[in-house]
Amino acid sequence: MSHRRIPKRKAILAGAGAVGIAAAAILLPNANASQTEDDATSAPAPRTMSATSVADLIEKLAPQLGEAYGGAYYDAEKQQVIVNVVGNDNDVNVDVKKAGAVARSVQNSTSRLTSATRTLTSRATIPGTAWAVDPRTNQVLVTADRTVTGERWNRLETAVESLGAGTARIQKSTGEFKPFLEGGDAIFGGGARCSLGFNVTTQDGQPGFLTAGHCGVAADQWSDAQDGAPIGTVQAATFPGDGDFALVTYDDPAVEAPSTVDVGGGQTVEITQAAEAAVGQQVSRMGSTTGLNDGAVTGLNATVNYPEGTVTGLVQTDVCAEPGDSGGALFTQDGSAIGLTSGGSGDCTAGGETFFQPVTTALAAVGAEIGAGAGGNGDAGDVGAANAGAGDEGAANAGAGDEGAGNAGAGDAGNGDAGDAGAANAGAEGAGDADDAGAGIAGVGIPGGGEIGVGRNG
Repeated sequence: MSHRRIPKRKAILAGAGAVGIAAAAILLPNANASQTEDDATSAPAPRTMSATSVADLIEKLAPQLGEAYGGAYYDAEKQQVIVNVVGNDNDVNVDVKKAGAVARSVQNSTSRLTSATRTLTSRATIPGTAWAVDPRTNQVLVTADRTVTGERWNRLETAVESLGAGTARIQKSTGEFKPFLEGGDAIFGGGARCSLGFNVTTQDGQPGFLTAGHCGVAADQWSDAQDGAPIGTVQAATFPGDGDFALVTYDDPAVEAPSTVDVGGGQTVEITQAAEAAVGQQVSRMGSTTGLNDGAVTGLNATVNYPEGTVTGLVQTDVCAEPGDSGGALFTQDGSAIGLTSGGSGDCTAGGETFFQPVTTALAAVGAEIGAGAGGNGDAGDVGAANAGAGDEGAANAGAGDEGAGNAGAGDAGNGDAGDAGAANAGAEGAGDADDAGAGIAGVGIPGGGEIGVGRNG
């Protein structure tokens, strides 16, 4: 596979989200035990929160904590945000509690862990390795796949030891890190098979979709059927380097492109927003090879050294994936788009690590948005217009919640009735089942196709 960039849009690095805000290293591990009674009683009990609220809370709290901030994660069982605090400043603990989170005393600041990842980049960029900050253990988690042996293993181990005790740890993976790209069904281009991630609207108001960057550099055009006519053209792609994402615009500007994920069995999840990932967050992945699988986020700002090159800024998870799942949707059941499947090790029998491109970073880089109603020429108040506003029953691109709207919340251009046969919400009808020769998984946002995040089996 060739690895060229398509520089139609300049990537805008959004970083690893608010959780990764850097702070100077402080190595005082013990919290102050002499908290006054007034301080202790002035802070409220921890609040019950959703995982999607973590990034918003930390975006406000991390700068306030400054040098004492050591990362944060989501405790899914207790539905609480845990904030790591370095040092013995009692006022910091009170600030955390006032924000509704739980303060936890740790050794390593965010800046120390970030510095450790830079050291690994300079000393241990070895194919088959990956690392990410794990706030649950307050360490950098370094993973080596089965190809890292002999001198390469010794080099990695020496680099980790140089970081100092308690800063990083190594774990072995039984699989092999590689992008999940394969020839076969689903979306096709240049003899390769990938999965479509999320339908989007470009800054020019055109319908398109996001997929993996290593898919975007493999072929300029993509089809919904093997050897079929192209339905979309790659406009921007990044791989390897600062991410693994691509923007493909539909060749037909009037195509229906619903903002939903088909999770199989006739069920869909409406995608209403893009959101940052949080460690501990429960997520689901849909792909054209293995269908729907669940798991949790285990690390942020991950660096993965694929044989094709190094990719930075990824989300690490324990969700399984296999070749052909590349580009597929990582999302939450409440409708937040989180990531695009990049690659990893293992499979859905043995498990392993899987890495995802953050959707927020990809959207910022290509200038697109999820679930927007841009495009078309109709006025908001005209019944039947392409972009009729919320409340215009029967409009082709009516806003979310409109009765009979075939494309609620989607970012499409074009005209037509939402109820017309072959509209985007017609499910997999006309696309074929995974087992049908030559047909492939239900297309995403294409006439006669199904929803986004394809990958339904059977």
